[in-house]
Amino acid sequence: MSAVPSPSHHPAFDLPDRLALGATRALRWCADRVFAGRYAHRAVVLETVAAVPGMVGATLQHLRALRQLRDDAGWVARLQEEAANERMHLMTFLAVARPTLLERGLIRVVQGLFFNAYFLLYLLSPRSAHRMVGYFEEEAVRSYTLYLRALDSGCLQDGPAPAIARAYWRLGDGATLRDVVRAVRADEIGHRDANHAFADALVAHRFAAQGR
Repeated sequence: MSAVPSPSHHPAFDLPDRLALGATRALRWCADRVFAGRYAHRAVVLETVAAVPGMVGATLQHLRALRQLRDDAGWVARLQEEAANERMHLMTFLAVARPTLLERGLIRVVQGLFFNAYFLLYLLSPRSAHRMVGYFEEEAVRSYTLYLRALDSGCLQDGPAPAIARAYWRLGDGATLRDVVRAVRADEIGHRDANHAFADALVAHRFAAQGR
């Protein structure tokens, strides 16, 4: 059985980065209190939120490209792909754990609050919005790493992979939940790196515009 690697971290270099990291850690603390070791339920609720930033970013990048009469440099398609991928994570974990009535209510409240807050943040500072998502994804990688450890240690029971997951990630007929969690974690690593790269590109663009 392969070792589970530790998630990497993008250092916070300035105030916007530190604010994004601080907000992420505060939300992580809340999620830890609510879900504890209920990883599948945690995934169901949080993936309903994780699918929001990609769609918001794609919409606003699309509109910006139209206003500025320029190409979007592939950002719109990449962000749409991220949103769709996060939605498939949700569909997958719904086959593993059904949300409680309380969790369904939490989903409605949190998604409404987060959508509007993230939309406003992206309007004001796309760089900060992408950096925050990069930190969100770091925490997602950490959560799925802990999920894998719980499966490996026997604290959680492994089982057959849901059919929707086998089809989406092209897993074999003998695939297990552990294989699914590994595939989801790999997706989150990709989203983490992409959003940190988007934030870095926006920083570089700002410095170039200022002639630094």
